[in-house]
Amino acid sequence: MTVKEFALPDLGEGLTESELVSWRVAVGDTVQLNQIIAEVETAKALVELPAPYEGRVSQLFVEPGVTVSVGERIVAFEVGGPEEPAPDAPTRDAQVPAVVDAPEPNLVGYGAKADSTARPQRRARVAAFASGATTVPDARVAAPSDVPSAAPTADRPRSTPPVRKLAREHGVDLASIAGTGERGLVTRHDLEAFLEAATGAASTGATTAASAATPTGRETRIPIKGVRKATAEAMVRSAFTAPQATVFLTVDATPTMELVERLRAAAESPERRPGLLTVIAKALCIAVRRTPEVNARWDDPAQEIVQFGYVNLGIAAATPRGLVVPTVRDADALGLGDLAASIRSLAETARAGRTAPESMTGGTITITNVGVFGIDAGTPILTPGEAAILAVGAVRRQPWEFRGEVALRDVLTLALSFDHRLVDGEQAARFLADIGRIVSDPASVLTMV
Repeated sequence: MTVKEFALPDLGEGLTESELVSWRVAVGDTVQLNQIIAEVETAKALVELPAPYEGRVSQLFVEPGVTVSVGERIVAFEVGGPEEPAPDAPTRDAQVPAVVDAPEPNLVGYGAKADSTARPQRRARVAAFASGATTVPDARVAAPSDVPSAAPTADRPRSTPPVRKLAREHGVDLASIAGTGERGLVTRHDLEAFLEAATGAASTGATTAASAATPTGRETRIPIKGVRKATAEAMVRSAFTAPQATVFLTVDATPTMELVERLRAAAESPERRPGLLTVIAKALCIAVRRTPEVNARWDDPAQEIVQFGYVNLGIAAATPRGLVVPTVRDADALGLGDLAASIRSLAETARAGRTAPESMTGGTITITNVGVFGIDAGTPILTPGEAAILAVGAVRRQPWEFRGEVALRDVLTLALSFDHRLVDGEQAARFLADIGRIVSDPASVLTMV
């Protein structure tokens, strides 16, 4: 058998590190080519890693919760074939072995070498057991030096996949448990008894990791990482590099709401049923043709303004992991049905945490629907590199002037933030007015195209 090591691949778009969220396999498991072996979280998405080889998992170099640089080894496999000379064992502070077998390129940049020599960093712990409870063998409270990422795992105790999963969820090292099953198998009963004993011991300490994170505590500390970290950096960069201004427009959207009902009834399939956001997105694409300045970026090194002849529409989506902005490519070329299906697909994928990193790049202008949260308006911050972002407020049934009388109408507010280096106030106002005109009178689009 030949041992082959697998390094964290370059997942694309300039990402240099990822956090290993969970292992789908354990030492001793037999895997097939392209079988999902782990989940990693980049600054943009949760990504599944497929196995680059068919064989047996012989070693896991990284624990869940550790941030790993691209090119750092994370797992080793025993694969069929003749033996190959093994490289000299690295010292504790040595770099990743220079030779890591390059498998088939199932992912972008599989096997890329790291640009940084930094060692993996363990994520911050919520809290630690008090000194009186340090004898509890719980991996969640072990110091980084106690559990080195490259520690040998050849003697890992035998257990079933459900037991291994439960142990990972509780941060327990199964090597700390004496198995009572056949040939030393660690059973579920063994693990539960260990957890019960650990809970009892921890309760005698002054502080436990669990109590520090409970709602009754006075403080809860959450590590800044992943999507939250990337969003924070992007918003700070945007706010302090582009002079931003916002204009507002409140319109009678009753004709559009009536149109949406008719279009939804006539849709070929549920996923192609357009909603209000779809119609406004289409109105935005049409308005861009009349005011191309809003669909542009500032190229500072070249001292040029780059105007795009296409619309890659970013759709801001709130997810459990934070704000992400996947992109509908060439949105201006799509009909309402295709645009509705694309927006729905992007939103569902984002909420599931499965948006690919490449799907969140290349946007030229963004739309965000704050109305779904019951908000009337706001001043959205630009996506870095873009000239404008449109916020769609909530639709309110309220009194409104209609044909010389007061009537109950569907009213909403649109807010457009723009980069004042690229877009003048007059251009921003004209662009927003065009969108509002379509929303209040969809037939007016015939005079714009």
